[in-house]
Amino acid sequence: MNTAGNLPLLTLGPRVRKSPFYEATVAAGAKAFTNYNHMYMPTSYGDTTQEYWSIVQGVSLWDVSAERQIEISGPDALAFTQLLTPRDIERCPVGRCRYVIFLDEAAGIVNDAVLFRLEEQRFWLSPGDGDILLWAKAAAAMSPLEVVVHEPDASPLQLQGPLAPRVAYKLFGDLALELGYYHCREVELQGMPLVLSRTGWSGELGYELILQDSQRGTELWDLCMSAGAEFGIKPACPSLARSVEGGMLSYCSDITLDDNPFTIGMDRLLDIDKAQDYIGKAALQKIAREGATRRLVGANFGGEPVQPNEHFLPVSVGETTVGHITRCVYSPRLEHNIALVNLPTDCSAPGTAINLELPGGRRSAEVVALPWFPSEKTIPPW
Repeated sequence: MNTAGNLPLLTLGPRVRKSPFYEATVAAGAKAFTNYNHMYMPTSYGDTTQEYWSIVQGVSLWDVSAERQIEISGPDALAFTQLLTPRDIERCPVGRCRYVIFLDEAAGIVNDAVLFRLEEQRFWLSPGDGDILLWAKAAAAMSPLEVVVHEPDASPLQLQGPLAPRVAYKLFGDLALELGYYHCREVELQGMPLVLSRTGWSGELGYELILQDSQRGTELWDLCMSAGAEFGIKPACPSLARSVEGGMLSYCSDITLDDNPFTIGMDRLLDIDKAQDYIGKAALQKIAREGATRRLVGANFGGEPVQPNEHFLPVSVGETTVGHITRCVYSPRLEHNIALVNLPTDCSAPGTAINLELPGGRRSAEVVALPWFPSEKTIPPW
């Protein structure tokens, strides 16, 4: 499905930053951008279906510099990071990553992020769209802990797809194959300082190459494209279809401040009763005792390929509106439409019949468990 031609124009200006890879993405044919974390991020190179297949069958390169890193350092960095999230960060060794969420006082989700532990007392947070830098700085200002919270010079490229390890091997040698899933390492590539990690937002095998010298963005982009040429590497963007298939959630879409970690099925990744205090602890413990009232689940539905929604759409059972679609899309691999839907817990069991109120009319759907395709974690031999 090619939707790029239907997108409105985005006016450029100095208020919103360009990434270090901006010129390279324009030269590579980027046709549409969005404003994400106060930065322009490519959303299409003209054919989103072609990009999808390059992600799930080959290898692709994405400019995701809009994942603005937040660095927490100082003598009390670990204690302060513990304050920000219900995950026990002390269990995360140096050189590892964790998926984390941040809460408000009522256990509503302020944002989600991948956390990198680069040193004993030095962390990076890589959040979704939202002003987490300001939130963390405010928390630090109100805390007696000795920490520095700032945005470092750190700009991620994502190398994603089943052939990504072959490209990464050409760039980094054995390290690319030895690096475990959700592991990270500070490295140099032709004199460019990077953090290399086995992370990404595709659900496929992949890496993030986080450049720590914003003056060398085009150089790193060109190096990656050159290394991937023999494998048919393509420029691409975060894929709506692949992220929904993988149950990979998007803040402001699938996750909002009205949701708690149980709504999005994150309870398995929480240390609710950890010894350290954290923002929203009492409220989250209360929800854990009483049970969540809503769940985010999947839905299958037929008919003509659906257009991605621009806002939440109603979900009904019978004639009663009970929830909303967060995102919907046609899945090229499944060859039918899929959606992420926010429903009351008693309507969220797989097999439940629901109705989706789409712009073209109502469609019948069935609740399914997430994800349709689990994340690829193990690099196969070749």
